Amino acid sequence: MKSTRKAYGEFLSQIGANKDVVVLDADLATATKTDMFLKEYPERHIDVGIAEQDLVGTACGLALSGKTVFASTFAIFMAGRAYDQVRNTAAYSHVNVNLCATHAGVMVGEDGPTHQCIEDVALMNVIPTMKVLSPADDISTKKILGACLKEEGPKYIRLGRSDVEEIYTEDAEFKIGGSNTFGDGTDGTVFAYGPTVGIALNAQKELKEKGINVRVVDLYSIKPVDRDTIIKCAKETDKLVSIEDHSVIGGIGSIISKVLCEEYPKKLEKIGINDTFGKSGNWKVVYEHFGLAKENIISKF
Repeated sequence: MKSTRKAYGEFLSQIGANKDVVVLDADLATATKTDMFLKEYPERHIDVGIAEQDLVGTACGLALSGKTVFASTFAIFMAGRAYDQVRNTAAYSHVNVNLCATHAGVMVGEDGPTHQCIEDVALMNVIPTMKVLSPADDISTKKILGACLKEEGPKYIRLGRSDVEEIYTEDAEFKIGGSNTFGDGTDGTVFAYGPTVGIALNAQKELKEKGINVRVVDLYSIKPVDRDTIIKCAKETDKLVSIEDHSVIGGIGSIISKVLCEEYPKKLEKIGINDTFGKSGNWKVVYEHFGLAKENIISKF
């Protein structure tokens, strides 16, 4: 097991030999794991201090100078405190910058509601030209980041704090605008991304033991979302469920609902944070409190 933030740090170290790569942080290098890059390439790691707006502005300036830039802080600060700079400096100018936000969602646990960013997907999704991605494990993190290197424009990559189960093997493929489907059941589809993919897969196993066959779709590319797969699942399976460590308002459930309304109207049951702030506590307990558990998925079938 490994956290996606640690996988991110390892990825930075792997590509660090490229002298065009520059990594920025805002006084949180140990937490975001950019310290792995710092230890090997200190001359290309910039700590701007507790100044997240400066973080994004400086990152964009370096990117416009031709550098391959990764900028990191917690999701609550990247999507919240630096929103103006993300919108007007990074997105409006279509800067080729990678904004890697760690500690997203209520998975932050003990840090509590002030640091549990449950609205960042909604905030980033609405910004024109912004691409939004969220890997589920170690392998998907590195492959999605690799895909980002080939894609122009601003990218928001949502990463988690805690260790998650390994889901993918090295032969898995990822692309901007893609998704990955597990199983071909027709009783239902569970849409997930990030840490909830593992939860959905565990629910899938238990449902199969009960004779209920569902497929799980990892919508790792939140924007652009894989509309074709959503429509295909709506047509081929009975029940549709989404689960996410994010508000149900403006999250992947809302994004899926929009696609369904436009292309193939069908009911979708959403599991997520229901118009409330998070809670402080062990992240697994907090997940159970908000229904981010396999049992809640199973109850929908």
